[in-house]
Amino acid sequence: MRTRTILRYLMTAGMALILAFSAAAQSPAVPSSADRVRAAEEFRRGVQAYYRGYFNEAVLVFEKALSYLPGEQRILDWLGKAYYRTGVEGAALQQWQFALNASGGDILLQNRIETVRERRTIAAVFDETVRYVEAGLINSRTENGYLFRQPVSILPLSDGTFWVSAYGSNELLHFDVNGVILERSRGPVGGFDRPFGLARLSDGRILVAEMAADRVSVLSPGGTYMSSFAGRGRDGGQLLGPQYLAVDSSENIFVTDFGNARVCVFNREGEFLFSFGTKGPLFPGFTAPTGIAIANDRVFVADSVTGAVHVFDTSGNYSRPLLPEGTVPGCESLELWNGGLIAALPSRAVYIDTASGAHFDLARLGNAPIRITGAAPDANGNLVLADYHGESLQIASRMSELVGGLFVQVERVFSDSFPSVTLEVRVEDRNRNPVVGLKPINFMITEDKRPVANMNLLGAGYRDDVCDITILIDRSAASAAYTRQIRDAIAEIANAMKGRGTLRLVSAGAVPVQEGSGSPSTGAWDAFTAKAAPSEQWAFDLGLRLAANDLVTAAKKRAVIFLSTGTTGDFAFDRYSLNDLAAYLNNNGILFSTVYLEQTEPPAEFDYLTRSTGGNSYYVYRHEGIASVVDDMVEAPNGVYVLSFDSALPTDFGRAYLPVEIEVYLMNRSGRDETGYFAPLE
Repeated sequence: MRTRTILRYLMTAGMALILAFSAAAQSPAVPSSADRVRAAEEFRRGVQAYYRGYFNEAVLVFEKALSYLPGEQRILDWLGKAYYRTGVEGAALQQWQFALNASGGDILLQNRIETVRERRTIAAVFDETVRYVEAGLINSRTENGYLFRQPVSILPLSDGTFWVSAYGSNELLHFDVNGVILERSRGPVGGFDRPFGLARLSDGRILVAEMAADRVSVLSPGGTYMSSFAGRGRDGGQLLGPQYLAVDSSENIFVTDFGNARVCVFNREGEFLFSFGTKGPLFPGFTAPTGIAIANDRVFVADSVTGAVHVFDTSGNYSRPLLPEGTVPGCESLELWNGGLIAALPSRAVYIDTASGAHFDLARLGNAPIRITGAAPDANGNLVLADYHGESLQIASRMSELVGGLFVQVERVFSDSFPSVTLEVRVEDRNRNPVVGLKPINFMITEDKRPVANMNLLGAGYRDDVCDITILIDRSAASAAYTRQIRDAIAEIANAMKGRGTLRLVSAGAVPVQEGSGSPSTGAWDAFTAKAAPSEQWAFDLGLRLAANDLVTAAKKRAVIFLSTGTTGDFAFDRYSLNDLAAYLNNNGILFSTVYLEQTEPPAEFDYLTRSTGGNSYYVYRHEGIASVVDDMVEAPNGVYVLSFDSALPTDFGRAYLPVEIEVYLMNRSGRDETGYFAPLE
């Protein structure tokens, strides 16, 4: 009996021990101290690789760190960042979702996931669903009087600032992105006489139509008066109440001559050429011409009394009505935007499709006693509206932008001179458009939620006049017939860089080849001979990845120029999909432009990469040449900012992860990013 009891006890105890071992095997192991130390070492290596631009290496190192600490939220977040910068956004979103689950609901991480998911979807059509709402107000009234009186026209600049003509106070005002007046221009010695419409020549000179003086004045880019042309009268070259201005591709100046019910045309030096718009066999004649805009050698002119918009060619020949009478009564300015026109009506801004005439309201300001005389898009995608009666400037933004805010990313941290730390920060809206013109007041940096000391804005990408360029050369079998065109294009691009920046050459053959790199002024580019042989199996995707790799840590303005025969080939996207390539370029701020070696219809794939990254397409032997491809890239908006501060955090001899946060504010929008870095080992 006693023996049976002992056996039963031993069997029960043994079964319990087996179950305990089984449960232990099925439950996650608790990381040991050694695992945590190894994970910390690998994590540090991963962060350093990321900031050096070695994103593939960072992915491998973060994966190894996760093998020691599975499910660690901070490592998962950084792994997602590394995948994002390599262009593999699907994997990035997956890792960020894991990190979000581990964090219990991080709002910043949730916003990042939502923004990237929105960007991966097909871009929404610019149609009547787009709505702009007030994001800011610049009021002229102050406790001590008025800052300006009766604003009329807006002239946006590429740096995010804009000029405004103040009809009532006879001056031009230059505003920054925060609505602060940078400078005032009051014209010649006798002052302006009712400044109205504004335009700009390619060299930066500003044109002002003075309605009461019946002339057009020319100012320097900084607003200093230079000269005037035209004068009061009804003869050729004379004006009565000039209102709005436009400039065509030949830099001819078009002025709506309200009092004479016509449009007068002058060359860039102010010499009268011709006028048009009077009654003729096909055209009934203007009643009250106001807004004017020019696109693709077509001149669009609004008639505020009849409410029609008419189309002419640049020689003044009537083409057709774009909008019939009664469509836009009281229309004032016309501005180009997104392939169409923005028309300023008394209480709303209307978007007009230049091909079909379809139109819809972009912004409505209600039934208050207002009169919108100018509506123009600024460099950050906002609408700036001049309210003549309300004596104010309204800043309108897309509803989605106000709700979602800005997308802020700390791309690099330089801590070699610790405690002095430098950040490279990219600021965009939710549609990837760079935000330019920000000032120190728009940034706040904190360390572990405490404000830092000695924060300074060291530089901004939009101000740079240097662009690093990699020329990617099509080495398909068909490229053998374009040796001269390729050589001419490389030489012209090198000369257009004017010795600034770095030029690299990559051939997209069966295996991509680095053909050379260096200063564009070396002179060696004129006699280029490709090392890579033409091949039917040429790989565009591998060539593009190689071309972009060296640009990740290049100048803030960086671009790939693809010299293309106009064919894609059978192996163009074998290794990397079109979306992954576009994401790799976009997520690292690289523009992609295409120069076609013969006049042909661009392949849809290359056209997509060009449009999605903000580049352009060119023909190698177009009559104006391709030197402007470099100018276009230098002038492209760039949202990278360089900031420095002094850190007060303890480094644990370089082993401590030092958290840093940055917030960016602009009008009623804001964005935030959190990251971290390591000080040098001691």
